[in-house]
Amino acid sequence: MPDDWKWLLETARAEVAETIRSLPADLQAHADHVPVIFERWPDDALVADGFDPDLLGLFAGDALDVGDTEAGPLPHQILLFLENLWDFAEQDEEIYREEVRVTYIHEFGHYLGLEEHELEARGLL
Repeated sequence: MPDDWKWLLETARAEVAETIRSLPADLQAHADHVPVIFERWPDDALVADGFDPDLLGLFAGDALDVGDTEAGPLPHQILLFLENLWDFAEQDEEIYREEVRVTYIHEFGHYLGLEEHELEARGLL
């Protein structure tokens, strides 16, 4: 399997798109409002802020239940760190695809205000 950036990016985009299509209809509408940003790895600023350089994904912004008047300065977005996901998957395509899916759902859950056990109870993880 090629471990170049183009392949990692195309594969991750396809996996996220498929994951969104597989969501229940009520959640698909919410997913359309949360852009997904694909990065190689966390940048120096994130690491300086205390994030692990091996971070797989990150939700930035406010959760869905935060009202517009309470909203912080960051737009909500999901960041997926593809080189880290590829390394975590030990360069195995099947594991990589699954980790992209799981990481996306986990970060999307933060946007929805759902805990891990709530995602599992809904059959999303």
